[in-house]
Amino acid sequence: MKLAQILHEGTLTAAIREDGGFRLIPGSTVAALLVAAEREGVSLADLAAERAGDTVTSGDPSIPLVPEEVWACGCTYAPSADFRDGELGTRDGMYSYVHRSENRPEIFFKGTSRVCVGPEEAIGIRADSTFTAPEPELGVVIGSSGRIMAYTLGNDVSAWDIERENALYLPQSKVYDACCSLGPVLVTPEELPSPYELQMSCTIRRGEETTFHGTVSTDKLRRTFDELVQYLTLSNCVPTPTVILTGTGIIVEQEAALRPGDVCSIHVPEIGTLSNPARQV
Repeated sequence: MKLAQILHEGTLTAAIREDGGFRLIPGSTVAALLVAAEREGVSLADLAAERAGDTVTSGDPSIPLVPEEVWACGCTYAPSADFRDGELGTRDGMYSYVHRSENRPEIFFKGTSRVCVGPEEAIGIRADSTFTAPEPELGVVIGSSGRIMAYTLGNDVSAWDIERENALYLPQSKVYDACCSLGPVLVTPEELPSPYELQMSCTIRRGEETTFHGTVSTDKLRRTFDELVQYLTLSNCVPTPTVILTGTGIIVEQEAALRPGDVCSIHVPEIGTLSNPARQV
């Protein structure tokens, strides 16, 4: 099942995405459905089907959920670890160590719903950055029990030059206004039985020009989703719903750094396209 949120009569409303449009789930947001499914111990798809009405409407999808927290993972793909070490002028440095390690992954706090935007909303370019870039990632939606309830697409927008200056500046590179986009829908696990076989692409367009295009398969992930969830929730009781961005395998280098007006599109056929213009914040 694909779940979305649309503005219906001025209210953000959960809906099931169907070929003919959106079948509304009256009086509910997707976050409320996730909380109820977690509390009742039922699948998100079953609960949504039970509560959906007969009304099918058209509309543009908004952010598919308003998350309580968003966390992100680094060095889960080799290109990310290699690039970050290269930025520091090292080989087999700390990022490659984390990528290869049998121990804990890199996990950091990305923010709350305050820093999140949905499809077609503008992602942010830091005013003090000359190298802000998208990081296309598969997002995993979990409840407080750690159960994986859905998948989505995420853009972990990052100011690479700030982290390059000093690794301790990571929070300033990663957390700021409009630094995270999510969407266009949530896909429940039964509709995505092979999440480690997804083909993801990222394209940046500047007017009619394509300034960047890259692809990766989630089969290149070094860590499993269960492993990332396990480490995130160890001595850390996260709220429902929480999104984990699982890392990027597509590296945008400085010559394709985002400029105001650029449009970044992340695509996975089984989920859809998450497209956002960029603006300075």
